Amino acid sequence: MAGSGAFTDSSSFESFDQSTLLIRHPIVTFLHLLFRSLALLVYLLCGWFSDSFIGSFVLIILLLSLDFWTVKNVSGRILAGLRWWNYIDDSGESTWVFESRGKEEQHRLSTTEVSIFWAGLVFAPVLWVLFLITALLSLRLKWMVLVVIGLTLSLSNLLGYLRCRLGKTESTSALISGVANQYLQKRMMDNVLGIFSSSPRPAAGSSLPV
Repeated sequence: MAGSGAFTDSSSFESFDQSTLLIRHPIVTFLHLLFRSLALLVYLLCGWFSDSFIGSFVLIILLLSLDFWTVKNVSGRILAGLRWWNYIDDSGESTWVFESRGKEEQHRLSTTEVSIFWAGLVFAPVLWVLFLITALLSLRLKWMVLVVIGLTLSLSNLLGYLRCRLGKTESTSALISGVANQYLQKRMMDNVLGIFSSSPRPAAGSSLPV
């Protein structure tokens, strides 16, 4: 079903009285970079520590999911004064909402935190694109699936916050954001958790313990 977009200048956010140069939310700033950096590092270094593709896949997906949730629901609102989400209205239409603080409240945000926020948003998708090219050229097809997931999740947050910042209500990013928010965040996590709960099949000729 086709979705619609909405943009508002929200004054409902709590205001922050802070210097425009200092990092006033160090924990949030740290978490904003932590999970995506760990996902990238694990992808680069997992071959040195483990030969298990499934184990590396699950760990990276968990880190990507934590990063997607943290950036979408916490760091964007606190560090940059931006927020976006999707809901189904009474008529069954998928509606995208993009909110931004008013101009006066934007001026009270820490410019250092805002710069770190946007740098983190841009940094991850660029690296995932490079990883995608590398995996494609080396024909590592199973790793390409993981890279596409990482690119989709990080790119959806970037495009969502760009819409919040620019105030544009119509963009092709709604499709990418929808895939990440509605499918990857829910269905994929169910599949990942199912790996832990599934029991291994008994070998042929063996009997189950009584």
